[in-house]
Amino acid sequence: MNLVIVESPTKAKTISKFLGKNYKVESSFGHVRDLPRSKIGVDTENNFEPHYLIPKKARSRVKELKAEIKNIDKIILASDEDREGESISWHLVQALGLDEETQKNLEAKEQKAIADGKRKKASVKIKFPEIERIVFHEITETAIKEALQHPREINMNMVDAQQGRRVLDRLVGYNLSPFLWKKVMNRLSAGRVQSVALRLVVEREKEILAFKPEEYWSISALLKKLTNAQTFEANLIKINDRALEKLALKSKDDISKVIDDLEKAKFKVLEVLRKEIKKNPLPPFTTSTLQQEGSKRLRLTPKQTMRLAQMLYENGIITYMRTDSVNLSKESVEVAKNWIERKLGKDYAVDAPRIFKTKSKLAQEAHEAIRPTRPEVEVAGVETSFNAKLEPAALKLYDLIWRRFIASQLPQARFDATSVEIEARSVNSYILRTAGSIMKFDGYMKIWKTQYQENELPELKKDEDLDLEKVNSSQHFTEPPPRYNDASLIKTLEAFGIGRPSTYVPIISVIQSRNYVFKNEARRLQPTDIGIQVNDILMQHFPEIVDIDFTAKMEEKLDKIAEGQEKWQKVIGDFYKPFKENLDKKYEEVESQKPQVEETDEICSECQKPMAVKYSRFGKFLGCTGFPDCRSVKPIFDKNAMKCPKCVKGVVVKKKTKRGRYFFGCSEYPNCEFASWKNPAIDDVEGEGGEEAEEEGIVL
Repeated sequence: MNLVIVESPTKAKTISKFLGKNYKVESSFGHVRDLPRSKIGVDTENNFEPHYLIPKKARSRVKELKAEIKNIDKIILASDEDREGESISWHLVQALGLDEETQKNLEAKEQKAIADGKRKKASVKIKFPEIERIVFHEITETAIKEALQHPREINMNMVDAQQGRRVLDRLVGYNLSPFLWKKVMNRLSAGRVQSVALRLVVEREKEILAFKPEEYWSISALLKKLTNAQTFEANLIKINDRALEKLALKSKDDISKVIDDLEKAKFKVLEVLRKEIKKNPLPPFTTSTLQQEGSKRLRLTPKQTMRLAQMLYENGIITYMRTDSVNLSKESVEVAKNWIERKLGKDYAVDAPRIFKTKSKLAQEAHEAIRPTRPEVEVAGVETSFNAKLEPAALKLYDLIWRRFIASQLPQARFDATSVEIEARSVNSYILRTAGSIMKFDGYMKIWKTQYQENELPELKKDEDLDLEKVNSSQHFTEPPPRYNDASLIKTLEAFGIGRPSTYVPIISVIQSRNYVFKNEARRLQPTDIGIQVNDILMQHFPEIVDIDFTAKMEEKLDKIAEGQEKWQKVIGDFYKPFKENLDKKYEEVESQKPQVEETDEICSECQKPMAVKYSRFGKFLGCTGFPDCRSVKPIFDKNAMKCPKCVKGVVVKKKTKRGRYFFGCSEYPNCEFASWKNPAIDDVEGEGGEEAEEEGIVL
């Protein structure tokens, strides 16, 4: 009998459909070993040896799996194909006592028992199951059976890269967080990657606050053909051969002079340029682009997107959803071409499959882009085809993935574009420009809908005279850069080489769960006061932790570990020694920056003493000055606080039960009884990405 072990029950159920009676498929329910949460768990004096343990929630499952393997001939480890999955397989071997060292110890113990006369020699041979590791990019019958034909050993380079990341983040988080407790506020946290993401959000906020808007004006002319009175609009771009933006037209008076002169001018067509414009389809999804489009088109958070994608993957509907590659298999593009010819016609079939190249040189962890496993299955038939019941949001996400993939194999969209320059002569010389375009062939846009508006110009010829109908002017003000949203922050992190496909969700989740960043009413990421303070102290005293280039280079070193070019202990050692020396020095040098209590005119309803503005990592609140004898508190409502999703009148505030457990409820209680264990304004850290979130410095 062969035992296949995967991470999730859904994945186990899907794979079991493809295997015969000689296979049994079980789930480990995720990680079975981890570093302890109550202490650092890394021996910095002994080559950074990690001390793993089996978490309480995994103990019963490990015990059940140990019972399962007693009569098993072969164990097939089938966790995901990335570093995290490789690490899960390795930890399973260790937790189940199947590693070589444990086997040798058991055999030695058996031999000693025989030598001591406690056991008969006939029982000396201990049976250990054979261990194989298989990987696959999609959960289909073909992919699973192909993987079973090509087993391999656990890739220890990938395991070491994951161990290196885990240990590195634990050393940063569990050393730096207590420093923040002592110098700023209790129960804060800092992490290697989360702190860089926080820096990006804070620096953008400071840019916005420092921004001073400048006035500028635009001018356009409504022009008319002499022959048929057709009108069109053209924008002023130059005055006396100088670009409009370089001229100091900053006020209404400046604009009035230009308008007066244009109203006296003679207009004629200076140049007409006609050409065909072609637009290429976008590549199929990677993890980051899926999260970005999920946010833009479906208004899903990255966490929601990945949860739904995980559901689709484990049901065998899409390929593996943590990838930074845009490669596509030969078989998938052939199936796509057949569907396109059958459904859309031969005009929409490309002569050769469209090949995309991964831009990032660091894209190494996955073999293929995110795509449907059966490209011929449209969203209307997906539940029937895969015998799966999916929630509506999962169906929408599948449709997005399917359309992006099919569109990637469709022809270019083609447009007839016309650009016209118009000269106006009066006291000064003016150049105006207008442009129009008409779609000739929709190509990939037939499947991948994008916003496009045709603008057809009248037929214009060079040196043709025109009449002026009206001159229009508009006042504008320069705007600051926008705050990040989920999509733009992920795009920026990826552009800088910070994080990897499996870490984008926990990075964004953790800076929100620590109350360093919140989502305002426009669904934009905005730093809190405590988030700004934490960033400032890290920037001043631990610049390497929040340095973008340093963090990106560390990711490159982790990649080299995965390729066998570096040893993880050396990478950690090179970082840790100067980091720890600087940390010890800062404990002595940096003075306490804890906020002072501010007394107010508010009177405590419990004991009649004054209330004071106090601080926690969740923000400001009013607390009784009679603490600890009186523990009365009141929330201070922030204008950007999330409105109650039930009554809309109140805002969501953090509260505590009589037993000390935190929850989120409406400020209008008892008139509104909304309550939730999870903060409705953010992604909770647990679940997808929870492991990575913890290692980024959450110290419980």
